[in-house]
Amino acid sequence: MHQPQTTPRRSIYYQYKVHPPYLPATPGEVQRADVVVVGAGPVGLATALEMARYGVRCLVLESELQVSEGSRAIVFTRRSMEILQQAGVADRIVAAGLHWRFGNSFFRGERVFRLEAPHDEDDRFQPLTNLQQQYLEEFLVDAVAAQPAIELRWGNRVTAIEPHDEGVRLTVDTPAGPYTLEAGWAVAADGARSPIRSLLGLKLEGDSYEGRFVIADIRIRLELPTERLAFFDPPWNPGNTVLMHREPGDIWRIDFQLPAGETPEQALQPESLKARIDAQLKMIGVADPQWEMDWCSVYSARAMTLPSYVHGRLCFTGDAAHMLPIFGVRGANTGWQDGQNLAWKLAFVQRGWAPPSLLDSYSHERVTAAREIIEEAGRSTRFMTPPTAGYRLLRDATLSLALRQDFARPLLHWRTSRAHDYLDSPLNSADDDNPLFAGGPVTGAPLRNVRLEDGSFLFDHLQAAFHLLVFVEGDTLPAGVPEQLQQLRLSGVPWRVLAVRSRGQGDVPSADLTLPDHNGRIRQRCAAPAAGAAYLVRPDQHVCARWLQLTPQRLQEAAEKALSVDRNRTQPT
Repeated sequence: MHQPQTTPRRSIYYQYKVHPPYLPATPGEVQRADVVVVGAGPVGLATALEMARYGVRCLVLESELQVSEGSRAIVFTRRSMEILQQAGVADRIVAAGLHWRFGNSFFRGERVFRLEAPHDEDDRFQPLTNLQQQYLEEFLVDAVAAQPAIELRWGNRVTAIEPHDEGVRLTVDTPAGPYTLEAGWAVAADGARSPIRSLLGLKLEGDSYEGRFVIADIRIRLELPTERLAFFDPPWNPGNTVLMHREPGDIWRIDFQLPAGETPEQALQPESLKARIDAQLKMIGVADPQWEMDWCSVYSARAMTLPSYVHGRLCFTGDAAHMLPIFGVRGANTGWQDGQNLAWKLAFVQRGWAPPSLLDSYSHERVTAAREIIEEAGRSTRFMTPPTAGYRLLRDATLSLALRQDFARPLLHWRTSRAHDYLDSPLNSADDDNPLFAGGPVTGAPLRNVRLEDGSFLFDHLQAAFHLLVFVEGDTLPAGVPEQLQQLRLSGVPWRVLAVRSRGQGDVPSADLTLPDHNGRIRQRCAAPAAGAAYLVRPDQHVCARWLQLTPQRLQEAAEKALSVDRNRTQPT
């Protein structure tokens, strides 16, 4: 029988709660579920919350009885905050987190590069937010508890899994004994060491780097701004790299690279940790370091992915699907994009609104994104932890040039996590007017979260649906479009029309929401040249078609493409 830890984890700033385990009424019984999500980490919980928005009932299994140990993922991007807004936790993160947009790189005691993340009045969230993972998971757990479509079972560990033609069979162990789950679909969100991946014998492809880092969370009051600090070749750790991040509650994350040949066990010895952390603090001007350790661990950088994220009725997401270096805050931030992409597609398939082939686009889009990240992260990782003497020589030469030469400094850009454009998505309309637009989000890119005239933002008004953003001057939509939308809605697919009105007052008939745009801000950001222009936006806020002039026929064809519907079939299968 599975016996998870029942003692609250130790922390000097976070109070862990031990949740009661779910125990089957009859050990060995067979239960059924629509969708099972394995893993109640940040990605699994957010994915379940997103599916619940479409009315899909989810069962979430977590082997432990409490949220994760240690701060772990601490930096959340603007795009992640937009996704977490839909999950209902963004406001709590904003209130609890620290917001920043500058990053600094130092070499030989001088700052050689300063990153400034872009931010303007059309951005609802700051570029980056620091908050320890325990708080984030707590917020997500609370949101799940308030969502009747989700059941979270603590202390339930999956010990066997068998995908088959009609669903997935899982064996689940608990403190009272095992039971069997028959699920229509399963999502593996069980982390970098994914037991599900191991049970199926699936292998990641990519690179594993030699450099190891210690993560140490300490409590100390430092009069420094909330900015990323990177130190290359510091005197106390020659040839290696040290990173520092401020966290809420006077907690600081210090990541320092280990010398070659040193084991994790040696690095985590208290005397070793103290000597190195003291040395780092003295280097930044703390004469008499007085600090308290909260949590520490060792990690090594990996850039690897599964070649496919869909295996029959089992889908992988987050770290279970890929392992990415933390440089550039890529781990959880990439995982939330996975989960958002997967959730609407799996929900549409489960609800019968789209064929199972729609999930092929999830694997295609997110594996492509992972490979792009791996290429970018590989460059960053080789710079942070040079794997050979040649790479080290190149890195050190770049740093030396950056001391005196402006042209070399941008070479130190750490390529932070970004929202990926699905430019080659099979859901995009190949014959739309994308090439004719002079700007705005291209087909495949996320829509821009524009500030509206009433002070709200565009994404505040998006729901769990496809959205047709139509630019009008008066009070009518393009001819035939309302009737075409009525036909599209007959299949049950949720559609909403947002009319962007540049002239006149009042609501536009046949639109679900009218957005006044008398100052032209939305039209400018979308580069919409005239009335009749339109954007078709997927439920994950990515554009899948845009037109200078919308017609019913073009809308019908784009809808079929975006849902992977075969025109020769009358119903999705």
